[in-house]
Amino acid sequence: MRFRLKIESRSWPLREPFVISRGVEHEFNTIQVTLWDNQGHLGRGEVCPVNYAGETIAGIASDLEHVRIEIEAGITRRDLLEILPAGGARCAVDAALWDLEAKSSARSAFSLAGVEHPRSVSTVYTIGIRPIEDYERAARSKADYSLLKVKVNTDDPIAAIEAVRRGAPCPALVVDPNQAWDLAALKALAPRLAELGVVLLEQPIAVGSEAVLDGYRCPIRLCADELINSECDLTRAKNRFDVINIKLEKAGGLTAALNLADAAQRAGFGLMVGTMGGSSLGMAPAVILAQRCEFVDLDGPLLQLSDWSDGLVYKNGVIEVPQASFWG
Repeated sequence: MRFRLKIESRSWPLREPFVISRGVEHEFNTIQVTLWDNQGHLGRGEVCPVNYAGETIAGIASDLEHVRIEIEAGITRRDLLEILPAGGARCAVDAALWDLEAKSSARSAFSLAGVEHPRSVSTVYTIGIRPIEDYERAARSKADYSLLKVKVNTDDPIAAIEAVRRGAPCPALVVDPNQAWDLAALKALAPRLAELGVVLLEQPIAVGSEAVLDGYRCPIRLCADELINSECDLTRAKNRFDVINIKLEKAGGLTAALNLADAAQRAGFGLMVGTMGGSSLGMAPAVILAQRCEFVDLDGPLLQLSDWSDGLVYKNGVIEVPQASFWG
C-alpha cells in the first residue's frame, strides 16, 4: 500500500515565556506530518525539535524529504526504525503511522499497543523559572493539581520551592534544574526539598557527570532525563537514577519509546513520560506510554494560548483518553 506524505510547520504561541535553566521559549515550533493511504485514510503526527540536541524545524523537514520516496512507498513502523535515526523526524512519521493503522483497521492505537482499557492519566503542570515572589502566585492558580513540576536553576531554589509550597500546600512536587546543579548543590539542597514534599528530582546534574552519583543516596528519587535517548543509555543511569524520563521526540517515536520502556522496567527503573512541548497532536501518542508511567509530564497544550478544537481534554491536570477521531 502506497502513501502520500505532507510535511507542514506550525508555531504555537505560549501563554507566558517558558523559562528553564538553559533558555527561554515564547512558542512551541512543531512539524506536522500527514500520511494518506490509497483507500483515503489519513494519519497524523506532530513533533517539537529537541533543541538542546541541535534539532531544528528546517532540519527535521529536510530529514523527512530525504526519505520521502521510502515513506511514500508504503513504509511500516518497523522499516522506519531502519531508515531514520532516533529523533524528531522519525517520531512524527511513527505517530502518523500509528494513527493511520488505527483509522484503517478500525482498532484504536491503544488496542494496537496492547492497552485494551485505557484510562485517564494525571499530568504535572510545569511552573517555569520566574522571580521568587511570582512562584507562589503561579502555584496558587494550580493548587488543585495532584502534581506540580517546578523549574529552577542555582538562584535560591529552596526559596522558589518554599514559595510554591505556600501557594499550593497539597500537590506533590517535581523539581527540574535541567542539569544546573553539581553534586555539592544536590547534597546541600535535597534534604530541605524532601521536607517540602518534593518527590522527584529531574536531571539535577550535567549529562556526562553521572559517575559522581556513585555511592550517593539521595533522600529524593532521582530521574534521568537529558541523559536518556535510547536503551544504550540505561547502563549510565543504572544505580545512579531511580526513574527515567522517556520522551517520544528523543526516542524517535512511540514504537521505540515502548521498547525503551520495556528495557527500563526490566532494569528496575521507574518510568516517566515527558515532552519537548507542542499541541494535543504531539501529546496523544504519549498518552499510550503514560498508561505505564508513575510520572506524566504532558502539559504542553496547557502552556499554549490555543490548541486543536477537538484535542485532548484536560481537567485539573487529568488527561482524558484521546478521541479516536482526533488521533489513534
